[in-house]
Amino acid sequence: MTGNIANDLLFIIIIIIPLIAQINISASYKRYKEIKNKKGISGFEVARKILDAHGLEKIYIVETPGNLTDHYDPSRKVIKLSRDVFKGESIAALSVAAHECGHAIQDKEGYKMMRLRSLIAPIVSLTSSFSWWVIFFGLITQYFNIFIFGIGLIFIGLIFQLVTLPVEFNASSRARKELEKLKLVDDEESTGVRKMLTSAALTYVASVLTSILQIVRLFLLFNNDNR
Repeated sequence: MTGNIANDLLFIIIIIIPLIAQINISASYKRYKEIKNKKGISGFEVARKILDAHGLEKIYIVETPGNLTDHYDPSRKVIKLSRDVFKGESIAALSVAAHECGHAIQDKEGYKMMRLRSLIAPIVSLTSSFSWWVIFFGLITQYFNIFIFGIGLIFIGLIFQLVTLPVEFNASSRARKELEKLKLVDDEESTGVRKMLTSAALTYVASVLTSILQIVRLFLLFNNDNR
């Protein structure tokens, strides 16, 4: 009975943590999306200024569909910004565009954690597609070795998430510094940028915590089934 209660509690926490993180980033984005930056420049212009200041004139900046779909593609050397960021002149647009430039600068400088993440990414893409099937089979058959193998596959994904944390925090730190150095924001706007990027970074922290708790819950499930 105690094991079942623990499982149920973990299940609830696993749902709540990412939900809170998502609500937080959505609220921050919505708030700072309504505040226009004082320079009146778009996310595209901000990105172009930061990239050009680092000799990254050859990196393209393109508009991509969706909301908060912004990302840097290191293989194609392209920064993709969602419509509201690409054309928007808000604090949110400025923050997101600068953050993606932070990744481009990391790439140029050979930031070690970013390189490590790129090496792990193909492995995670492969293992994530069948890890849960392996775990499910291990739980059904009660074969501990198969179950552990499945957990190992999930653990690879956790390592990827842990490596992603410093990459994202570092990109946000670079973003704030670049915006201040190029005088694209004043002190008041810099505070808004920090809050916006911190909210975004916390979604990655939430993902790590969720994965850890998920692994703990799976072990409890296996132990309960063996009783």
